[in-house]
Amino acid sequence: MRDRVPVVVQTRGVRSTPARVLWVCAEAVVTCGVVLLLLVVHQLWWTNEQARAEAGEQVRVLEEEWREWGESPPEAPQASEAPVASVAPVPPAAPVVPEASVNPAPPTTAPARSSAAYAVIRIPRIGVTAPIARGIGKRSVLDKGYVGHYPGTAAPGRPGNVALAGHRNTHGEPFRYINRLAKGDRIHIRTREREYVYVVDQVLPQTAPRDTGVIQPVPRSLVKPSYGYSDPGSYLTLTTCTPEFSSAYRLVVWARLLQ
Repeated sequence: MRDRVPVVVQTRGVRSTPARVLWVCAEAVVTCGVVLLLLVVHQLWWTNEQARAEAGEQVRVLEEEWREWGESPPEAPQASEAPVASVAPVPPAAPVVPEASVNPAPPTTAPARSSAAYAVIRIPRIGVTAPIARGIGKRSVLDKGYVGHYPGTAAPGRPGNVALAGHRNTHGEPFRYINRLAKGDRIHIRTREREYVYVVDQVLPQTAPRDTGVIQPVPRSLVKPSYGYSDPGSYLTLTTCTPEFSSAYRLVVWARLLQ
């Protein structure tokens, strides 16, 4: 009788159930890590590239329009249209001041849409050039890399408080480095009619998001009353989130109109 030869079954490459589960979990973790990395790259790099490109193009378009307008001024309006075309209404937040005491510079021209850019802000100290639009909506204004103009606050060059907001991180982050501004630094706001220069006067490093006093016509912090002003004037307020990559608090920079 012939001896039987035992048959050995090779099991190499066949994982046990626990090993397979671990392998699948490891692959899932790696995949999630890659997805998260791509999301971070999108937020920190791609949104900035997109927003800066759009904001830069908007600045170019505005300045081109202003040059054309300067070379070929529009025809004089009809008598019935003169009051609307010649004098823009003072925003509700601006204090009523006798005309004799108001800087004779003309007010800005209101844009057709609330989110339409109507001015350009330049901050040489930190290399910022960005369009300004009415409103502070994320999608319609801030996420485009624009600086938003708080509704109801004064127009550039007018008595009261021109209150502006901008992203500190992502989407163009025009206000990322406003914490570096110091007393005496200049901020330029160009509108269709002229350029206004504001000089930085105070910096409030941190306050609560609910601190609406910082954008009032006479700005003063409701949370930290030692910061702000007591007398009417022509102010500019820049607001952004702080600390970086957080929206827990607000950073505020105040400037006064250079007469």
